[in-house]
Amino acid sequence: MKVEILQEKLKEGLGIVERVASKSLTLPILNNILVNAEKNFLNLAATDLEIGIKWWALAKIEKTGKITVPARVFSNFISFLPNKKVDLETIDTSLKISTENYTTQIKSFSADDFPIIPTLTEGEFISLENISFCQSLNQVVDIAIPSTARPEISGVYFLFQKDLIVMATTDSFRLGEKKIFIENPLDTKGYSFILPQKTAREIINIFGEKKGNLKIYFSPNQVMFEFLMAETPHPQLQLISRLIEGEYPNYQEIIPKKFETQLILPRNEFLNQIKLASLFSGKINEVKFKIDSKNQKVEIFSQNPELGEYQSNLGGKIKGQPLEISFNHRFLIDGLLNIKSSEVILELNGEGGPGVLKPVGDPSYIYVVMPIKAS
Repeated sequence: MKVEILQEKLKEGLGIVERVASKSLTLPILNNILVNAEKNFLNLAATDLEIGIKWWALAKIEKTGKITVPARVFSNFISFLPNKKVDLETIDTSLKISTENYTTQIKSFSADDFPIIPTLTEGEFISLENISFCQSLNQVVDIAIPSTARPEISGVYFLFQKDLIVMATTDSFRLGEKKIFIENPLDTKGYSFILPQKTAREIINIFGEKKGNLKIYFSPNQVMFEFLMAETPHPQLQLISRLIEGEYPNYQEIIPKKFETQLILPRNEFLNQIKLASLFSGKINEVKFKIDSKNQKVEIFSQNPELGEYQSNLGGKIKGQPLEISFNHRFLIDGLLNIKSSEVILELNGEGGPGVLKPVGDPSYIYVVMPIKAS
């Protein structure tokens, strides 16, 4: 193998694929990156056996070939080099790296020992605008929680319908649902899967700011996300992940279809008052709300025997029954941070029923949170 590529481009690729290079004691090969010189392209790949990432860049290929290199040493060394042309060449079982005033050799391993990362380009796929997809995924990803007892709630549930994509997550105390409405109907018949939370976060981190379309390929046990190069219809990035087995809970049953009390509040001021109240909340993060529909205001209260207490009032548009209710401030803050509208809707169903947060003017996102029941 003999390759010439710019340091800046190589550094970019290493920064992406090394994210999933595993620190494995039982399978040391997973600590490595597969470096593959193909015709016209340099390909880097890494996997932890749950997620695999492949990255390509145009490069001057003098001789094809492949080798595996320890991820941390390779990435760190390249990051310190100046942004000049870098020559990569295999010499026996080492990778020689040369550039202006710098030369090193890194002991490497045979590419034959590296796990095969499958490609799903033969299966059914859809194509979506990438940035808006990643932004939508970011609104729900942090709600999921690792669970060995209920692994299905450890990930993000996806439902693909003809003109709609639904993403949902829950940790049993709260639920987030985001809908993406499709202008050009998808050629799919109600496909669904559960994506691990770790994979969802990597998608946001790796693809999040790339302008263009993201292709999603389906298979029964795996899914692949692919982003193409701008200058040629060749993949720039592929991320393939195992899926979580199991049936996702029928979360639609817990979303209230009506409400007893509805508040429309200024989002920023509501968020700020909850953050202030959180400074004086106790061990269970409780913040109390006294809703006065007659005087169109909500009183926010928190108390900590060791620190003191907090009280404020917030005006808004309130209709329905007066109510006293408590919530975990952290759950409310998380929901409000995912809402960007200037006003927010909070719908309630008595002191024991779930609360629903929605952006004003945006039907695509809802956030359901259970109250803290009075003892």
